[in-house]
Order: sequence, then C-alpha cells, then structure tokens
Amino acid sequence: MGKEANCICELNGQAAEVKALIEPPELIIRGEIKRRIPLAKLSNLAADGTRLRFQFGKEDFALTLGREIAAKWVKTLQKPAPTLAAKLGITHVTRIKMIGAIDDEQLRRAIAAGQTVARGGSDVIIARVNTCGELESAFRRALKPVLDGAQLWIVYRKGKGHPISENDVRETGLAAGIVDVKVVAVSDQLTGLKFVRRKTSGNSPSVS
Repeated sequence: MGKEANCICELNGQAAEVKALIEPPELIIRGEIKRRIPLAKLSNLAADGTRLRFQFGKEDFALTLGREIAAKWVKTLQKPAPTLAAKLGITHVTRIKMIGAIDDEQLRRAIAAGQTVARGGSDVIIARVNTCGELESAFRRALKPVLDGAQLWIVYRKGKGHPISENDVRETGLAAGIVDVKVVAVSDQLTGLKFVRRKTSGNSPSVS
C-alpha cells in the first residue's frame, strides 16, 4: 500500500475534497475529482508551501497536503519506479519455477531477470492462470514448495468479466493453508497475488 491523504485538490481553478494515493505505477485521485495518473507522466512536480503541484498533460493540479507531507511526496514521486522483477522479488540469483503459459511480455522480461528452473528447489513460483481449474491445479502443484519457504505469485486477468476474481484466488489459497500478503500490477491486463506459508504451526489443509 502506498501513501495516501485526504486533501483539497485544485484542478484548473476548480477545488474539491479528494483522497489522493500514491500506488505505483499511478497517482490516484478519488472523490469529486477522479484521476488515475501514471507516475511516469507527471511533469513540473514541486512542493509549493503546503501544496504539491504538478501537471498531467494540459491539466494543472495542486494538492493541499501540508508543508511536510508535500515535501515528502515530491521525494517519493521523483524516485525511479521499481521494476516488475523487483516487485516480484526476483534478482539474478532467484530460482523461478513457472506454472502455465507466460503470455505477457512484461512478465516474461521480469522472469528473465532471474534463473528459471524445471526441477529442484525454487525461491519464487509464478503461476499464470485463467480458470478456476487452472487456479486449483496451481495451488496443488505449488503447495509443498511454498510450505518449504518458496513464494507463490498467482497471476491472472484483472477487472470484471473474467472467469476468476481476486476473491477466488484468495479463498483458494486460504483453503490450501497459505496466505496472501501482497498484490502487484503486472501489466495493463494482469495482476498478481503473492502467497506464503502461514506463520502459525500445525497441519495445513490441501486443495481438493
């Protein structure tokens, strides 16, 4: 979860109460003014007293955050965005096991930053699923490695109208005895939910 604040947003002379959130790769504004702004497309970013000022295209924004928070947000927004590989916990020494067909170029590049393995131990498992059947199969195949300490990313299509939802993914994982701890936007079409073993002791149920 990124930074968030309830504040006044001024947009081209119009002022409204909003909630602003830094949720890389976007700055999200909700309320009477609504925008989802890619961080890479922010321009003329500056702290002006209590206001955070920036431009997006031809629109001029000012968020009244307070002097300290405005300065901190400028520093946060100016930092280079982490790569998808970094978000997924992948480095050049990470052993990656894949389940399903990797059909997204951004995800493929992130995986290429590590070491893919077909056998033996793994540090990260990436399961690309589209259906409930594929989802349950992925959890069955990944359960033992996750209980041994591997991290599991379930990657699926985001938004409504698809065979599986975030609730489906989360509930299937919980039924398997592992817990979700993080969500990441993989691409415009895909999202990922990260699962790890529970910290509590005892026997874990399996997916039937």
